[in-house]
Amino acid sequence: MNRPAPVEICSESMRFLITHNPTDATLNKFTEELKKYGVTILVRVCEATYDKAPIEKEGIRVLDWPFDDGAPPPTQIVDDWLNLLRERFLNEPGCCIAVHCVAGLGRKRRGAFNSKQLLYLEKYRPKLRLRFRPVNSASCCIQ
Repeated sequence: MNRPAPVEICSESMRFLITHNPTDATLNKFTEELKKYGVTILVRVCEATYDKAPIEKEGIRVLDWPFDDGAPPPTQIVDDWLNLLRERFLNEPGCCIAVHCVAGLGRKRRGAFNSKQLLYLEKYRPKLRLRFRPVNSASCCIQ
C-alpha cells in the first residue's frame, strides 16, 4: 500500500508531525521517518495496530491515548495533550511530537471533518493557556 508522506507543522519552537498509522510490516520505514524528523514522542490516538517496542528501542516515547474514531477527544486527553506540550516545549524547544490516528492524513481533504467534530471545534473554549519563553525567543501561547 502506498502511504502518504507525513506532514510537518511548525510554529515558533514547536514542531509536530502528522503521520499515517503504520503496520508491523511498515514499522521499520515508519521509525526511520520519525527519526528523520527528530521525533522524541509519538502519540497514537487510536487502538494499537502495531508493536511499539521497536519505536521505543530507538529512543522515541510512545503514548497511547485512544478515543473513538470520528469523535472529538475526551477532556482528559485534551488536558494530557496540553500538559505534554507545556512540558516538552519548555524543556526541549524545537523538539518534534508525532501524532497519528487511524486515518489522520485523510483529514487534509475538503469535507473530511464530520458534524460531531465540527460542533466540538465550534464550541471549544480553551481552559488552559500554554505560556513559556523558549530559549532566545519571544513568548508563545497555545490555545
